Amino acid sequence: MARELAPSPADWDYTAAIADAKARIHVAEAQSGRAGSGVKLLVATKAWDAHAASAAVAAGAILVGESRMQELAEKGEALRAAGAHVHVIGELQRNKAAIAVEFAECVQTVDSLKLAERLSRLCLEAERELDVMVQVNVSGEESKAGVEPSEALTLASAVQALDALTVTGFMTIGLNSSDEGAVRAGYRQLRDIRDEALILSERGQHNLREAWHLSMGMSSDLEWAIAEGATMVRVGTAVMGERA
Repeated sequence: MARELAPSPADWDYTAAIADAKARIHVAEAQSGRAGSGVKLLVATKAWDAHAASAAVAAGAILVGESRMQELAEKGEALRAAGAHVHVIGELQRNKAAIAVEFAECVQTVDSLKLAERLSRLCLEAERELDVMVQVNVSGEESKAGVEPSEALTLASAVQALDALTVTGFMTIGLNSSDEGAVRAGYRQLRDIRDEALILSERGQHNLREAWHLSMGMSSDLEWAIAEGATMVRVGTAVMGERA
C-alpha cells in the first residue's frame, strides 16, 4: 500500500520558515569564522505531498531532498515544474535508480561501486550527466548507511572514473547524540576525507578535483556541521512544519 503523503500544515508560512533557517546558517557561519561562505540550504521534503513540496520551492527552497524513490516518482514532475533542484538524500536501491536518474540532479547517497555503475549505465542510456556524492558512515552506527571512512577515497575515485558521473563531494548523517564533541568529531573526519581528496587530486594521485561539497548537518545540529566545514545542510521539519 502506498504511503499517504502529508499536505501543507494549515496556515504554514514557508517563506518565514526558510528565512529562519537561512538566518541560522548565516549566524553559524559568522560564529565559526566562515561568514559569507555560502552554505547551501537543502530542504528535505520526504513524506510531504507534491503541493506542499512545490509550495516550499515557490517560497525559495530551490534545493530539495527526497529520500524515497516511490515518493519522488509521484512528486517528480511537480517539483520539476516548480523549478526545484532535486537531490536524493536517502538510501538508493539499484532497482530504483532509474527514478533518481529521471528526476534528480544529484544522488548524495552513493555507497557502493555497483550502485554507481548502475547510475552510470542509466545516465548513458538517457544521454545525461549526473552529480553524485559518496556517503560515508563516520558515526560507526550500524543503522547508518555509507562506506567506512577508510574506503571513501577509493570508492570516490572509482566512481569518478565512470562515464556520465561527477563526484561533487561527500555526505554523511551525523552521530545520533547530544554530545557536541562526538558529533563534531565525525563531521571533522568527513572534512578531512574531502581535504585529502582535493590535495591528492592536485598531486595527480586522484581524479576528484570537483569533490569539494560536504553535505552534513540537519535541523538539530547544523551549527556544529557548519563549524566543521559543511557546505550544505539538510533541513526538514524546521522548514516544512510538523506533520498532522
